[in-house]
Amino acid sequence: MAELAVQEAPEEEAAEGAEGEGEAPRKKLSLKVLIIAGAAAVLVLGGGGGAAFFLLKPKPDAAAAGKSHRPPKAKDAKGGKDAKGGPQVTEGPDGVLFYTLPDIVVNMQTADGRPTFLKLKLTLEMPDQDAVDALDPNMPRLQDMFQTFLRELRPEDLSGSQGSYQLRMELLRRVNLVIAPSKANAVLIEEMLIN
Repeated sequence: MAELAVQEAPEEEAAEGAEGEGEAPRKKLSLKVLIIAGAAAVLVLGGGGGAAFFLLKPKPDAAAAGKSHRPPKAKDAKGGKDAKGGPQVTEGPDGVLFYTLPDIVVNMQTADGRPTFLKLKLTLEMPDQDAVDALDPNMPRLQDMFQTFLRELRPEDLSGSQGSYQLRMELLRRVNLVIAPSKANAVLIEEMLIN
């Protein structure tokens, strides 16, 4: 019997040791989970509150004056329209005005189906301010005419000086159709890139 008592004692100690080790990791694990969950909750609530603050606050100018949210257009030093990419008007020699259009980018036709793009930077030579004033309200029509014409071109159509001359004449004809009875003097190609 003494042997039985001795044998039971180590088993009980082993069982107690296993229980003691099992409880300590559970407490550490639950403490880590609580800390991570708390940090995640703070991040989510803080992010949502910050987003609501920035997105839902009223705009001071719009709320006070009831105006649109667009900033006024910047004028360049020579009296042009928009210095960032819109049309610009500059004065040239002999009283002519140069009306620089925004860049035009179109996808061109190719025989093999490869995507080929044409980028144009054009300036219109206008005889007077009345012709410029006739062009401003008709700009969407002009851009539409340019886009439909340029999309039908092939890269071979623009090769050589003859190709750029024909392009210039076709664009001038379309400008004069849009602003009739006013008339543009010339279409100047400042940049032509085929990619």
